[in-house]
Amino acid sequence: MIDLYTWGTPNGRKVSIMLEALRLPYRVHPVDILANEQFDAKFSSISPNNKIPALTDSEGPNEETVSLFESGAILVYLAERYGEFIPSDPLKRLDCLQWLMWQMGGFGPFLGQAHHFNKFSNEKVPYAQKRYNDESKRLWGVLDSQLADKQFIVGEELSIADFAIYPWAMRYEWQLIELEQFPHAHAWIKRMGHIEFVQRGMQIP
Repeated sequence: MIDLYTWGTPNGRKVSIMLEALRLPYRVHPVDILANEQFDAKFSSISPNNKIPALTDSEGPNEETVSLFESGAILVYLAERYGEFIPSDPLKRLDCLQWLMWQMGGFGPFLGQAHHFNKFSNEKVPYAQKRYNDESKRLWGVLDSQLADKQFIVGEELSIADFAIYPWAMRYEWQLIELEQFPHAHAWIKRMGHIEFVQRGMQIP
């Protein structure tokens, strides 16, 4: 049985979308990060970085229980274990992984900073807002260019790269992004939003 420890954030929704796409039974354990539940000892034993999401699988490699933190690692584990949503062709697989890492290293962290300074900071910090909003727009431009001739991030097939990027893209208003400026990414968002398992994953927990 898979146990998912998560909250309603883009990083958490990456994994719930993946689990819904794989049609797997799993248990959801909400971790209220607004109440600092991520620092509870039990959760810390699974996620030593005290971040959601985290996952345990009682039927992991060698029939042993495995626990994982970091959403990208979880996506790769599930994709490789079940042989879905990651290309089998070596070059296409690398393409998928590089876009996953692009999200992990840029599209998530910089957009997250934009969220903080635009929406949550108790004081206005114009320098920080400009820095992170400008970089958010640049990253959206990268995404838009990638999707100019593709249905999905790495081609005509859905992959874990789509699952990683989409929940962050869906908070475009927090990033002061006008979707009309990025028509290819906008069209991709609409395609993703019509997929039922994506809709389900976006509602968890």
